[in-house]
Amino acid sequence: MIEDMDRRTLLSGVAVIGAATLVGCSGGSKGGDGRVATSSSTPPPATDVPSPTATPTAGTPTIAGTVATGLNVPWGIAFLAGGDALVSQRDAGTIVRVATDGSVTELGEVPGSAGRAGGEGGLLGLAVDPDDQSVLFAYVTTATDDRVVRMSLDGDTLGRPRDILTGIPVGARHHGGRLVFGPDGTLFVSTGDAGDGSLALDRDSLAGKILRIDRDGAAADGNPFGNRTWSYGHRNIEGLAFDADGRLWATEFGDKSADELNLIERGGNYGWPGVEGKGGGKGLVDPLVTWGTDEASPAGLAITRSTAYIGALQGECLFAVPLDGERAGAPTAHFAGDHGRIRSIAVAPDGALWVTTSNTDGRGDPGTDDDRILRVTI
Repeated sequence: MIEDMDRRTLLSGVAVIGAATLVGCSGGSKGGDGRVATSSSTPPPATDVPSPTATPTAGTPTIAGTVATGLNVPWGIAFLAGGDALVSQRDAGTIVRVATDGSVTELGEVPGSAGRAGGEGGLLGLAVDPDDQSVLFAYVTTATDDRVVRMSLDGDTLGRPRDILTGIPVGARHHGGRLVFGPDGTLFVSTGDAGDGSLALDRDSLAGKILRIDRDGAAADGNPFGNRTWSYGHRNIEGLAFDADGRLWATEFGDKSADELNLIERGGNYGWPGVEGKGGGKGLVDPLVTWGTDEASPAGLAITRSTAYIGALQGECLFAVPLDGERAGAPTAHFAGDHGRIRSIAVAPDGALWVTTSNTDGRGDPGTDDDRILRVTI
């Protein structure tokens, strides 16, 4: 991979709609999942976003402290009612409980997880059943497929995983992996294209999609095509989150021109592999925010207080994007280059953000305490 001369340089661009200023953040050579960064004298494409009509209610993000250290690629975060969180360790294939006092307890391995340093798969997203906190769902890469499993949770004891959705195409890259429950109690699953873009446009394939399933893995009632597909034409989505009004948003890794923040429509075609970024044309859904692919690699996503918070792997920062209904404002970068690669973001029960670093993933420069979970107040 090609090293940038100064991986802590703050990039900036100008939005072409409205007068808002886009603040980007530095990118080293440690490219986002499925992409190798390259240096260029040509500036990245300007972000094309509308200005919001309402003032965001969130304050300036501030690092309030470090919750936990010494973790292995912390990827999925699922909070329990008492404030503790279950966290997946991608390459180790284990789930740990991280208490509010920072203590870390390993609950066990998920059998068959095939994570490795420098790769993208392994033990990825987690979601606790909103109606029963003794039930945990996980997205896991195996040697033969990506799949969703369900486990029981009794204190610090995990039950044996039961497969509920298997056969998601697997490749060396682009696994997706995020899980989130919707307001109606169905489970939304993001999948990557497994390195084969043609699968993303095949509405019957499980790859390159956002899927909507019930707790047993079957297609949820009301899906647009009578199968598990909710939206399609996606390259690799690692961030899914609902806003306060029940709208689903997603972050997506681009290839050569544009990373994206998308508002997800039922049955929407998001254009990959034919299109990156805006301008796809009739029948395609355009992203609301784009970045040049050397400044973001947007991974985890959390939404609170009318703001989308996005972890940037190659950008090595936390982006804040103000939201106003179905509109998104210009991104602002925070903590650029201060903590290395930023992967996952989750809103804790106390309203703070838990932000994970991803420096032990084989593409970062780990410090002695990596990987960490940072507590960010807003």
